[in-house]
Amino acid sequence: MQHNPGFLNLVNDAKSRVKEIDLEGYRKMVASGDPHILVDTREDHEWANGHVAGAVHMSRGIIERDIETRVPDKAATLVLYCGGGYRSALVADNLQKMGYRNAISLDGGWRALKESGLKLE
Repeated sequence: MQHNPGFLNLVNDAKSRVKEIDLEGYRKMVASGDPHILVDTREDHEWANGHVAGAVHMSRGIIERDIETRVPDKAATLVLYCGGGYRSALVADNLQKMGYRNAISLDGGWRALKESGLKLE
């Protein structure tokens, strides 16, 4: 997908502050049993078309509003994914501003996850 320059500037600014993990790093996290919550930040129609089994859905449009109710522990590890890792970086940045210390953006997002071998729904 071709992204607009203003959006890319926003994403790159957020990525300069957030933690990111790639698919291989996420696989290792899962294999080692590291506790985490996988959060799909895509829109409702994207979620409905498929998502990682066990993921929690909170789209970018509502996550800042609902996260403290769903995940009150600000030390919890949150692995965030979107389509490719752009929107999830923006979400991770906002969650850090809200006090979440372990918000991690999954680089490659859904495009990488659907080829990962992880169970999908």
